Amino acid sequence: MPAPRISLEFFPPQTLDASFRLWETVQILAPLKPNFVSVTYGAGGTTRKLTHEAVTTIGSHYGLNVAAHLTCVEATRAETLEIAESYAKAGVTEIVALRGDAPKGADRFTAHDDGFASSVELIEALAETGKFKLRVGAYPEAHPDAPDMKANVDWLKRKIDAGASSAVTQFFFEAESFFRFRDACEKAGIDAPIIPGILPIISWSGAKRFAQRCGTSVPAWLDGAFEKAARDGREDLLATALATELCDNLIQGGVEDLHFYTLNRPHLTRDICFALGIVPEVSLQNVA
Repeated sequence: MPAPRISLEFFPPQTLDASFRLWETVQILAPLKPNFVSVTYGAGGTTRKLTHEAVTTIGSHYGLNVAAHLTCVEATRAETLEIAESYAKAGVTEIVALRGDAPKGADRFTAHDDGFASSVELIEALAETGKFKLRVGAYPEAHPDAPDMKANVDWLKRKIDAGASSAVTQFFFEAESFFRFRDACEKAGIDAPIIPGILPIISWSGAKRFAQRCGTSVPAWLDGAFEKAARDGREDLLATALATELCDNLIQGGVEDLHFYTLNRPHLTRDICFALGIVPEVSLQNVA
């Protein structure tokens, strides 16, 4: 069975140390030849300028296909489309179009008076430009703002119908969560690729906080597993084994693409990829 295609997610640095981490992450993972990489966008547009700088630098210096995140948060329609146009001028051809999280200090997303009210409206406007391949988010488990799983599937279908060509899911801990969602999407007539999002567990306490915020269910047995691993100093070993097993289960179930949330910490993602048979491309010059 061939190794899967991969994509990677980075976030823009807000400090000098974080900047070093980002570029180290890109340098370590770029040789794995990802299908695309994406750069996130802070809540409330807090990293708008940094995201733009990271996107253009990664694309120009590393030759990677970069998909920039773009959200509806705290911006007018004109401002949002102006940002999209600046990406197009910089040679960016892919956008991950998202509604976006609530700004810091707010409980829920509230649309700007002159802004896009939803990701569907944003996707429609970007699709009309004809300048981008559009990717969107998907939730294999209940979105915090969705009443049930059917709403997740229905909303994804609206986004695909609006012009998106593929979706990347929120992370999950068990392959069955993805398979149930994929089956429901197929039943609803969604035929666009749905790429599972994988979170290498760099910090178990941090992963649980992320899960709580985005509605990801946490299997009870994982607490005990990481408690024991912490006592033995083997958290990274456990995290690598768990993510590799999850990815292998997905591949056995027909998945051909995997999207890794790197958190700008490259080593776990690299080790998982190696375990899956994804290795850096080496030129013949380098081995002569």
